[in-house]
Amino acid sequence: MKTIISLLLTGLVLFLIYALVLNIKEPIEFQAVKSTRKAKVVNSLENIRTAQEVFKLATGQYAHNFDTLAQVLKTDSIKIVTIFGDKDDKKSTEEFREVITYRSAIDSFSNLFIRKDMTVPNIDSLRYVPFTNGDTYTIAADTMTYQSTLVNVVEVGTRWKNFMGEYADTKYMKYDNSYDPNNPIKFGDMNAPNLAGNWSMN
Repeated sequence: MKTIISLLLTGLVLFLIYALVLNIKEPIEFQAVKSTRKAKVVNSLENIRTAQEVFKLATGQYAHNFDTLAQVLKTDSIKIVTIFGDKDDKKSTEEFREVITYRSAIDSFSNLFIRKDMTVPNIDSLRYVPFTNGDTYTIAADTMTYQSTLVNVVEVGTRWKNFMGEYADTKYMKYDNSYDPNNPIKFGDMNAPNLAGNWSMN
């Protein structure tokens, strides 16, 4: 009888030790995965935002799908107007003139990364959410009247649950009060001319 009781107590102690280790290990692993995956997704969204900014320089608007975004960046050009002189300065001896040149959109996009010693993203891969099996970001673009002015708006993002793997469950919210797998991580806003990302809140 004593042997059985001893075995049961030993088993209970081992279970409690296991539960304690799990309670310590799980939140640490969750935070590590969240931090790593968030950084990758944020970098990906920042690359898309840069591409949208170059697209707007070339076309005057934002791309509403990734096929158009890639096509324009690969084939279109950005108009550059260089002004010499001042047409309103009657005393100036320099002749006022405008010189128009064009620069390929893809060169403009690439140089933004090269100047920072960063790897130039693959244009055709911008659409894919990291840590997924080919899931793509949602993307929307349009115009709206904002403070009596017609403006361009864009929004690109995904939801945390799409790239958090096994941690895409609401039960992990207990480890981080800012975490909700159903929340979006995105930049831009279809209701305001804003390109800011919301990732600083998570």
